[in-house]
Amino acid sequence: MALLFALATAIPAFAWAPERPVPTAADTAYLIGAPKFRTIWVDPKAGKDSRSGATRGQALRTLDAAWRKIPQGRKITGKGFRILITPGALRPSEVPNYFESRYGTAQAPILIQPASGTGTVTLPAVNIFDTSYLYFIGLKFSSELGDAVHCEKCDHFLLRDSVVRGAPRDSGKVGDLVKFNQSQYVYLENNDISGASDNVVDFVAVQYATLLNNRIHDGSDWCAYVKGGSANIRVSGNEFFDCGTGGFTAGQGTGFQFMTAPWIKYEAYDIDVIDNVVHDVEGAGLGVNGGYNVLMAGNILYRVGERDHLLEFVAGHRSCDGMASDDGRGKCGAFLAQGGWGTTRVDDGENYVRIPNRHVYVFNNVIVNPPGTQSSGAQITVAAPYSGQWQAGSNVAVPTVFDDDLQIRGNLIWDGDADHGSGLGGEDSGCRNDNATCNVRQYLADNAVNRFYPELVAPAAGNYALTPATAAALAAQRVAIPAFN
Repeated sequence: MALLFALATAIPAFAWAPERPVPTAADTAYLIGAPKFRTIWVDPKAGKDSRSGATRGQALRTLDAAWRKIPQGRKITGKGFRILITPGALRPSEVPNYFESRYGTAQAPILIQPASGTGTVTLPAVNIFDTSYLYFIGLKFSSELGDAVHCEKCDHFLLRDSVVRGAPRDSGKVGDLVKFNQSQYVYLENNDISGASDNVVDFVAVQYATLLNNRIHDGSDWCAYVKGGSANIRVSGNEFFDCGTGGFTAGQGTGFQFMTAPWIKYEAYDIDVIDNVVHDVEGAGLGVNGGYNVLMAGNILYRVGERDHLLEFVAGHRSCDGMASDDGRGKCGAFLAQGGWGTTRVDDGENYVRIPNRHVYVFNNVIVNPPGTQSSGAQITVAAPYSGQWQAGSNVAVPTVFDDDLQIRGNLIWDGDADHGSGLGGEDSGCRNDNATCNVRQYLADNAVNRFYPELVAPAAGNYALTPATAAALAAQRVAIPAFN
């Protein structure tokens, strides 16, 4: 995949996590280091759980038995634990009901991987709770009934070089396929993840995370989104395709009680979406729904938005989900008292709080719908200012706007004919004439819209790299990325 992002261009520093490395397209993967391990062997065909698991000849039969050999409820010191699994497929009864309360460290992590190479072991759905420094590498996960990988309150979780398969998106069998919530330091790297009737990858209240070089596809809703106060996330080098609602969005809608302080205002903070390919999605290729400090740069979008628009910058949604008797709903009032943005109301489809966007930069991307395809409405959707009754008592400023320092510049865009509208500036839209950073005149001046057809090398064969002529046109159009406030 060609790297479009100008590596010499400075990326803005982010206020929420001073320790987070400044991201660039050249970033390397999460570094495990060289920890020492105590090895536990599992043989799903010939093992016995009465054995020690210390050698291959003494292998256990189930992953559940191996997991129970790792101390629970205390930090692992000295050597970590490595579970090696010989080829085969494990049944749901042979894995833990929950991988729970095991506390690895950077020096002593927990690693689960095949003994005979990538893809030789298949696991059913796994649920993980309150666990740190857990690494899954080179595995295959298969689930047609629910989340194939679900991680709650996880700290330093790595999924690398793995395949995650749900059911086809039109089967209605799998909601979200890979889901993380209330977790930090999550790394998805070099995986192939597909098959969901909702979202393929779903992050809720996840901070300090990376989606790097994954193929994420075949979902009815978004291929992937990060929401619920997710923050400091780098999305780079991925391929998003064959999804319904869209490719990737920063923000969406969340029950207030599921967020974690201090990220209790915007849906998504400090999100870098760089050097990805998004293709063959019915809805928007990229979106921001309630985002703050969002950078989308150097991405290639091909054949997107046929059922609505290429890009969207609209409201995030915030309600207080669940029944009135649900103890968790008490957090909604507590978060409001802390200055968070939300409500104590349960969403009935209309009475949710609208969450604004601020400091969203969409720079130096290539967006092309080939002849015979185009966005069905307008090219871009930006929500109009909102002053409805549901903002009362939410701590959100009114009118609530979704284009505060929205900048769309330096992009090559080919979508429809000369009469196909931008979608900006109307009575029911944002980016009106009084918005200095985003209006129709600025959009047409600062982007090459239907002026140059951006050819890709061989999209029909899966090669979405730019041709030399398109790369030169992008270089001429490219703008520098300023620092965020």
